[in-house]
Amino acid sequence: MVRTALTPEERQRGERFGALLRQARGDRSMVEVAAAAGVSAETLRKIETGRAPTPAFFTVAALAGALEVSLDELVAACAGDAEGAETALSA
Repeated sequence: MVRTALTPEERQRGERFGALLRQARGDRSMVEVAAAAGVSAETLRKIETGRAPTPAFFTVAALAGALEVSLDELVAACAGDAEGAETALSA
């Protein structure tokens, strides 16, 4: 099965999502958050850097739980523009 290439908008959304995770992680280490979510640190690193812009739903849900961020907050922040994404989690 061949995956279709991601659009520039999909890549940008993945980058916004990664930035949101980094912001929500704050001072916690990547290893600590990954362990709490039950994913590898490499998976979290790829998501945070935008190299994995379309993570699986259960991965996103696990990270949201570990970071104590609601899925609704993540959706709202990622659906908007980059400026809205930066302030969405701090509200």
